[in-house]
Amino acid sequence: MRTIAVLIPALLLAACSQPAPPAEPAVDAPPPMEASAAATPAAETAAPAAEPAAADAPAEDARARIETLLGDAAQYEKVFNAFKTAVVGGDRAAVVEEVRFPLNIAGGKKITGPGEFQRNYEKIITPAVVKAVSGQDFGKVFVNQQGVMIGDGQVWLNGQCLDQACAQTEVKVITIQ
Repeated sequence: MRTIAVLIPALLLAACSQPAPPAEPAVDAPPPMEASAAATPAAETAAPAAEPAAADAPAEDARARIETLLGDAAQYEKVFNAFKTAVVGGDRAAVVEEVRFPLNIAGGKKITGPGEFQRNYEKIITPAVVKAVSGQDFGKVFVNQQGVMIGDGQVWLNGQCLDQACAQTEVKVITIQ
């Protein structure tokens, strides 16, 4: 009991003490990662013009990340461009061609097929979705194991294996929210 009486004040004191300041980075350490503010349209307009080689770097990075995590970047870019053109142009039939069903939509719901999609088109392809898609540059997409994200998560693309070995894949839009 006496040990507990001694430990409790020590633990309370330790809990209230300030953490040590972070160590200074080594002289040869790489620069810290910056927040993705440059991916926002406002940041792009505020940023000074970059040299052509630097301007191509983000696109190459997105493509390289897709190749590493998901597969054929050219296939993702083709679907991205077709979907963007269809959404911006209001071509409902072309939008449906780029979607995999069942399609995940807002609120955890699913659209089971093209007919249901067409009947609910205005509820799915909202002005916010159109804005996100029209303002997205393929070279600045977010990529992770779940796919390629357009905007702030309004649209996701991903591939599906067409054979056992997954030698052939089909990339489609899997989520619109």
